[in-house]
Order: sequence, then structure tokens, then C-alpha cells
Amino acid sequence: MALLGSNLTGEVGLRLLLCPLGSNIVIRTACCSVGIALPVYSTFKAIENRDQNAQRKCLLYWAAYGSFSLVEVFTDKLISWFPMYYHIKFAFLVWLQLPSTDGAKQLYMKHLRPFLSRHQAKVDQVLGIASCEVIKLVSSYQAEIQFVRSMVVKISGSDHMLGGTTESDRSRQPNPSEDPAVPSDAEPDQNNN
Repeated sequence: MALLGSNLTGEVGLRLLLCPLGSNIVIRTACCSVGIALPVYSTFKAIENRDQNAQRKCLLYWAAYGSFSLVEVFTDKLISWFPMYYHIKFAFLVWLQLPSTDGAKQLYMKHLRPFLSRHQAKVDQVLGIASCEVIKLVSSYQAEIQFVRSMVVKISGSDHMLGGTTESDRSRQPNPSEDPAVPSDAEPDQNNN
């Protein structure tokens, strides 16, 4: 156990993280951990503690991260070939979350908010059209969706996997308004006294 407290483990971890050759798996795992896993847990804590300040920070982070991910989807094949790309991505994800830099808030206030404010009407129009098209698509394939669902139910032997409920299941399910884990809008916020 003395090894875990020594500088050797920290040095080995740092070398693995920063080694540009052969460490893509390590750095990509680090990016996923820092970019997704830690913020998911932070978001969970902010919601459960009903901390509006922490919730706002989480929303700013997810807006920044989502925008970054959207750009990355279209550019990943090109820019992932650059040396140290994942190291730079890791540093960017850390910068977004660090309280001392408040990177997510800076990115949102300086770039995302002005861009989305300028183009809000057009984005709403495109999303409305896209939503209607998705609804039409799902509606037109309703028979096929039900067929696949029934096949999965027959294969699995259970309707519970697909979210189907029987009448007896409904009587056993708690009412969401009675669930203490779900924040109610009617409850006063205890953090803003």
C-alpha cells in the first residue's frame, strides 16, 4: 500500500497520460472520465442537493460540452490525426470544469449565447420541422415497430424489458408525485432562504 502513496504511481500515471505514442486508449479513457463521468455525478449531486448554483454550473457545462461534441462529430476524423489531439481535448475538458477558470461559463457567455441568440428563430424553425418529420417517420412505421416489439417480447419472455406494464404492475407502481427522490416544483427551495 505504500506504493499508492508514493510519487512513483503519480509519475507513472502522468507518463502514461502524457506519452504521445501508444497511449490513445489511456488518454481517450481519461477524456471520457473527465468529460462525461465526473460531470454526470456532479449533476446528480446538484439535483439531489437542490443546489441551484451547482445546477446552473452543470447546465453551462453541458451546453459547452454538447456544443463541443457537435463540432467534434463533424471534425473528429480530420483533427484526431493531429499529434496530441486527445491531450489538448483532455486539457480543454479540464479547463471547462475548473472552478478557477470557469471555462464553461466563459465559453457560453462569449460564444454560445451570442450565437444562439442571433440564430434562435432559425434554429427553432429547423428543430420544429425536424420534430414533425421524425413524428411522421415514426408514425409511418408504427406497424413495423410493434412487430419488432412483439418479437423481442416473445424472445425475451417478458414485457418489462421494453417498458410495457400490465394492470397489476400499474397498481404496484408509486405515484411520481409521491416519490421523495423526484424534486417537486411546489416544494420551496431550501437553498435560497
